[in-house]
Amino acid sequence: MAQKELKKIKDKLEKEKELVEKELSSFATRDKKVEGDWDTRFPKWKEGGSGADMEIAADEVEEYSRLLPLEHILEIRLKNINLALEKIEKRKYGVCEKCGKKIPADRLNVYPEARYCLKCKQHTL
Repeated sequence: MAQKELKKIKDKLEKEKELVEKELSSFATRDKKVEGDWDTRFPKWKEGGSGADMEIAADEVEEYSRLLPLEHILEIRLKNINLALEKIEKRKYGVCEKCGKKIPADRLNVYPEARYCLKCKQHTL
């Protein structure tokens, strides 16, 4: 892959990483002990509140439950982005992890964190 195109993809990955981290930080906290792990913030409320307070608390717990799968998806995306950036630095970017062949540039332009060529990706599903 040409250096100019690789630089373009690296810039795209870095911007996407920033967006994913921003999205995660809007509802989760980065775990300082485990690299790449985020924890959705659990709502806090006063016990023994009124009925309205309890309803608000229930809504917040429901929102927390809704955010957990999103946290997981974004963590995986962030992991794949970081892996792609690491591969660029090690000059191993754009190679299928399964068959070892080059991943087509068209695929990498659309999905720059791709780890597999389309043929291998279809076989892993």
